[in-house]
Amino acid sequence: MNPPPTPHTSKEYDQQLARARGLVLQMGARVERQLVDAIECLASGSSVLIDEVMGHETLINALERSIDELCSQVIARRQPTATDLRELIAFIKTTTDLERVGDEAKKIALQARKILTDGGLYLPRYVEVRHMAHVVRQMLRDALDALERKSVEHTASVVRRDDQVNDAFRAILRQLISFMIEDPRTIGPCLDILFVAKALERIGDHAKNIAEYVVYAVKGKDVRHGSLADIEREIGSPD
Repeated sequence: MNPPPTPHTSKEYDQQLARARGLVLQMGARVERQLVDAIECLASGSSVLIDEVMGHETLINALERSIDELCSQVIARRQPTATDLRELIAFIKTTTDLERVGDEAKKIALQARKILTDGGLYLPRYVEVRHMAHVVRQMLRDALDALERKSVEHTASVVRRDDQVNDAFRAILRQLISFMIEDPRTIGPCLDILFVAKALERIGDHAKNIAEYVVYAVKGKDVRHGSLADIEREIGSPD
């Protein structure tokens, strides 16, 4: 855990930074709720819940605009440096990834609507899809917790679980290919599940990105595209 930051001489400045962080976390909570609801749509087939998932977009987009505007104002008026500037950049980048997570959640909800229209979900891979959903949701939660606490302690575990999500996606893909080869009648339902799995895989990528932004904000090092070993080494290095 990193020590709390030293307050600035301007309380208004501290309040602006705190407000920006709060808005990002509010957006993250909304996106996480959208993801949870989207996965539940697959199980319940609820058209009402599907509409609720689609309805999250308006607030998520409004939060993204508010965060971008606030961060831009702080950068222009306060001309922050070092940690403050990196943190604001991390906020802006995080909102972009959160917005894209929301887009992927919408895709899952739309796929649930198609599955409902077509008469139900083809079950053999549903358990694995739910497992993927659980992992990516936890990745997103941990990445946002790290951002809130300005702590890099658990960011490596987020990156590590991204590899697990990728492995799960490839396993589902292999199984679906086998089903489609054995019985062409399953092609449509299998593709429905594949689209859901791909959306989850992308959400895992966005959660990983957010974790990497935390490392940048705290450590001042850009670890994007680095290996897990590189990230773990940077996390363990002194500030």
